[in-house]
Amino acid sequence: MSLASHLDELQRKHGDIEREIDDAMNHPSVDDLEIVNLKRRKLALKDEIEKLKAKPKPTTH
Repeated sequence: MSLASHLDELQRKHGDIEREIDDAMNHPSVDDLEIVNLKRRKLALKDEIEKLKAKPKPTTH
């Protein structure tokens, strides 16, 4: 898997979790702990995305 496609996949997952959080926050029956766990997963994905974006690009000579 190329770096670009891996980043795209991580960003898609990040967006999916963001929508899950929004849905969960709009339903009072959802446990706060579930929302906290979703937010942690979202932050972990964001950190991974930022780490991959900061990686130096290989140069070709």
